[in-house]
Amino acid sequence: LRGAAGAPRVGEAEASELAFLQYTSGSTGRPKGVVLTHANLLANIRAMGEAVRAEASDVFVSWLPLYHDMGLIGAWLGSLYFSIPLVIMSPLRFLARPAQWLWAIHRHGGTLSAAPNFAYELCLRLDDAELAGLDLSRWRLGWNGAEPVSPLTIRRFCERFAAYGLRPECMAPVYGLAECSVGLTFPPLGRPPRLDRIRRDALQRQGRAIPAGPQEAGGVEMVAVGHPLPGHQIRIVDPSGRELPEREEGRLQFQGPSATSGYFRHPELTRQLFDGAWLNTGDLGYMAGGDLFITGRTKDLIIRGGRNIHPQELEEAVGSLPGVRKGCVAVFAATDRQAGTEKLVLLAETREREPTRRRQLAEAIARCSLDVIGMRADELLLAPPRTVPKTSSGKLRRSACRELYEQGRLLGGARALPWQWLRLVGAALRPAWRRGVRRLGDGVYAGYAWSLLVLASVLTWPLVAVTAQPHGCWSLVRRVARGVLRLSATGLRVQGLDNLPAQGPLVLVANHASYLDGLVLMAALPRRCGFVVKAELLANPFARLFLTRLGSEFVERSDHRQGIADARRLAGRVAAGQSRLFFPEGTFYRMPGLQPFHLGAFTAAAEAGVAVVPVILGGTRSKLRAGTWFPRRGDISVTLAAPLLPDGSDWQAAVALRDRVRQRMLLACGEPDLAPGAGAPDERPQ
Repeated sequence: LRGAAGAPRVGEAEASELAFLQYTSGSTGRPKGVVLTHANLLANIRAMGEAVRAEASDVFVSWLPLYHDMGLIGAWLGSLYFSIPLVIMSPLRFLARPAQWLWAIHRHGGTLSAAPNFAYELCLRLDDAELAGLDLSRWRLGWNGAEPVSPLTIRRFCERFAAYGLRPECMAPVYGLAECSVGLTFPPLGRPPRLDRIRRDALQRQGRAIPAGPQEAGGVEMVAVGHPLPGHQIRIVDPSGRELPEREEGRLQFQGPSATSGYFRHPELTRQLFDGAWLNTGDLGYMAGGDLFITGRTKDLIIRGGRNIHPQELEEAVGSLPGVRKGCVAVFAATDRQAGTEKLVLLAETREREPTRRRQLAEAIARCSLDVIGMRADELLLAPPRTVPKTSSGKLRRSACRELYEQGRLLGGARALPWQWLRLVGAALRPAWRRGVRRLGDGVYAGYAWSLLVLASVLTWPLVAVTAQPHGCWSLVRRVARGVLRLSATGLRVQGLDNLPAQGPLVLVANHASYLDGLVLMAALPRRCGFVVKAELLANPFARLFLTRLGSEFVERSDHRQGIADARRLAGRVAAGQSRLFFPEGTFYRMPGLQPFHLGAFTAAAEAGVAVVPVILGGTRSKLRAGTWFPRRGDISVTLAAPLLPDGSDWQAAVALRDRVRQRMLLACGEPDLAPGAGAPDERPQ
């Protein structure tokens, strides 16, 4: 550049061209430059702005370094794109006096800010005198991300600063990674942090996030980090790559327009990053109610004594003990050279030097370990400050801890006794055996379930074909559907049948989540309601005959003019006394959430002057997800809400009825709102 004559010729940037390389946290030893194009960055910034409804009237206050992805893309480029004033302060100034961050929000009327969890923890240590007169009432969103989010921190922060005008919904735990530019999941606006209390033992031994009661022993709280940004998708898969149902822990993968094309000049690492069209995050997690919950890192997961141990939980608990430096505890697995297997090592920084006090601290840590994970660490290392390796953004580098330990460059510790060899080998083999048996059982169940469905179809279709009366066909298929569910060990819970009138025409609308929805509704509903199905099924002679015998109506989805005629025809059927069942979303997707509703069902109800009964299906998406033919074990629920009557017979009445029904179904189904502006995924219908 110095030798070039004149100013460099930059030219016009193309959307597909490289904007910059973003080196991931923890890549100091083996640099991994994430390739990000202008299109990637713009897609991520636009998606985050849509999710939080960013406006030029906002004010962003940030102390984050501009070499950090959250500071560079989220704060700086995001503010630039949306014309938001950005107040920048030095990271060192924040670390020296954390209160100045809060006072900057106060002085400049900050509405947006972001920080890792440790920043909120530092603010909890401030004296009341430092906060006198502080006003945080204009702060509408404080993102908490870039490192594991502590449920204790967010609860205490909301409680402590409520007196200073902070609203609970301001705290927004989020999740992102460099491979997705910066942001991937955000919580819905206006919702306080969602905490999920689950059974620790079930997560460690079975990889299942089973809800635990408030007073139930052995529970652990997990923090929801929200839903995928608009246009992005996530999924949880098992080691074989099959997508898991809700509340089962697995590897987190994603895809979307913000996703990188790979690592700069690292073809091998790029191949490891991709799983077909999906990208591996390296994190473990589970889904519940449309929310993502992160449980740990894939490479940091420790399998010990048949348990899956997530280091973050133990690190946080030990870091809260007096005498231990908070945020300076690392738990990792290291090779035991004597036994030839892995052992659990706990490294904790402390300033204590007096032998008696260090012995007491070691005993307290051992008790804490026993309480949290049900076992003691094989080796406890009390180290001086600045021993635990960290990234430039403050994340623990557990792999570096392990490497230093195995090289003998950390403090020495106790060695395992010879008799422990068999126990350690057994501890390593048991979880692998358990996972193998479980995968085999899942495969056997899937094969059995499909055999059952095929056999039921082969036996039922001829009987339906020769039965002329729709009532007779409905009764026959209902018995078969209930038998299939029972024989497949699928529990069916039906609630609210008293909301279904015994006589008279009505319109039922149900959320659509799986190919199983029709089968489940046939089994659950005691009275016949003709299904309204897409006209494309007319091309299939087997489906056409079967659905026609059940009294179904076929409607056109692609031709708008024909769709209007179909709606009028359906209104006439309902007015004539025939009940109809609609899936107002029109189709279903693999991602949890309620899609926008079409107006057909509500126009028919308004014109006919009949009530609409909302039907909420639960569990069918997890049972058989879109894009896969691998059924899973699990129960299903069907809930019928109270009927809603239209306020008139015109178009406005139909729109109002649709909105009332949709709001009631949103509250009942517990899934996110995927209407435009609420984060609908960009994927092809199944």
